[in-house]
Amino acid sequence: MERGLIIFLNGTSSSGKTSIAMEMKKQGEIPFHHLSIDQFLHNYDQFIDTTYPDMKPTRELEANVMADILFGPIGSLYYATIKLFSEMGLNVIVDTVISNDKWFNDFYDLLSDYPILFVGVHCSKEELARREQSRGDREIGLAHSQFDYIYAYDEYDLEVNTEELSPAEGAEKILSYINSDQEYSAFKKLNRRKGSVL
Repeated sequence: MERGLIIFLNGTSSSGKTSIAMEMKKQGEIPFHHLSIDQFLHNYDQFIDTTYPDMKPTRELEANVMADILFGPIGSLYYATIKLFSEMGLNVIVDTVISNDKWFNDFYDLLSDYPILFVGVHCSKEELARREQSRGDREIGLAHSQFDYIYAYDEYDLEVNTEELSPAEGAEKILSYINSDQEYSAFKKLNRRKGSVL
């Protein structure tokens, strides 16, 4: 049995990754499992709220302390789940934002030998700001703060511009690439990164 294909959609928050993933899941030709880091974080929140409904913290946490404590372990579980699905022969769409070197290296160390289609999901800073305003569920400026790190890569197997293509057209472009039987080699050419952990 071959390992499942991992489609790594690399783009900032609000760049259109989830919309493309949803369109890819709709088509029936190739089965995909959409794994989103947002789902993992949401499920953890639900677990805490359901299991400990009367919990009342006795000290106040500074902003982002909870995320700093939890994101690393939850991220590790997320990456391990991607690996598990691929080992089971299941095709996976990776929907996350890897915005610092530690997160990238964790992903790279675990999955660099797996079949990964590395897709750049691009969008201008101006459009990202407009989408954040329109969504209302993202911190304004978040995508801008991620932009330079996320798009520091200079080679992809495939690139999709979500200002020029609808989610359905972006999904179709990716599916056409898969069906063309071209190699997935861009991610294997990357190296571990050295630098800041944000």
